[in-house]
Amino acid sequence: MSSFARAASNTIARLPPFRTFVLLFAASLVIAWRPVLSTFTLALRSGEYTHLLLIVPISASLIFSERDVLKRGSEPAIGFGSALLALAILIGGSYRWIAGLPSDILLSLGMLAVVTWWIGSFVFCFGAPTARRFVFPLCFLFWLVPIPALALDKIVAFWQHGSATSASLLFSAFGVPVAQDGIFLSIPGLTLEVAQECSSVRSSLMLIITSMVLAHLFLRSFWRKTSVVVVAIPLSIVKNGLRIFTIAMLGTRVDPGFLHGNLHHHGGIIFFLLALFALVLLLWLLSRGENDMLGGPKAAQAIR
Repeated sequence: MSSFARAASNTIARLPPFRTFVLLFAASLVIAWRPVLSTFTLALRSGEYTHLLLIVPISASLIFSERDVLKRGSEPAIGFGSALLALAILIGGSYRWIAGLPSDILLSLGMLAVVTWWIGSFVFCFGAPTARRFVFPLCFLFWLVPIPALALDKIVAFWQHGSATSASLLFSAFGVPVAQDGIFLSIPGLTLEVAQECSSVRSSLMLIITSMVLAHLFLRSFWRKTSVVVVAIPLSIVKNGLRIFTIAMLGTRVDPGFLHGNLHHHGGIIFFLLALFALVLLLWLLSRGENDMLGGPKAAQAIR
């Protein structure tokens, strides 16, 4: 290490890490206020991006819950932290060199730069070992990057077709004649389209994000955590198919008003809670398996 690098390291080490992090964080808000403001405005105006409002509070809460780790202190990772900060500057300035990018791509690049800067600031101030301890809440911040419109359209289309297929299987399982043509379903007395508004992409993203947080909090094994998140994806499709099936059956068998009533427009929370219950049940089963594996040898020793 050169004398300059050693001097810089000693200077940074003497600075309070919290104060340095706050200064770097504030600098990002001053420099990149436009993409930050645009992102939260988008979250407030568009249902597909509502989840963006949850990311910072969840990440901050997870870090704050283990704030004692930050107080212990560690050697600042000046090299790695500086590299991440430089990468953030490179990403943030890249759109200046590439002409003709759509506004949604520019916003995604801007927020990617901001999130990279925040992570780099954390590593720079608190060190790599501490950052590894908080790798989940730090990486969780990447959810704050808005999904570009082209990618979101493909995701919505995936959920549309998946929901239509799921509903079609439910109709067949209950003996209801059904014909599917893409996102169109025909049953006796009703032909319906699984439109973009019916894809429930907002609640599906919420369910996936919730599965990640719950798996992080209640499971230890990486593979068990991954399995919960993976299961959340088809589960989000199944719950939407169940919603379509339920509304269609009530509308054709009970009252046509169900096709355009409150259950259709505001009943998504009911099916979200059903899916969340199934997810919590899976978490409980996996958690019991982990506890049995960890407690088995100790229990055997206690019996002996």
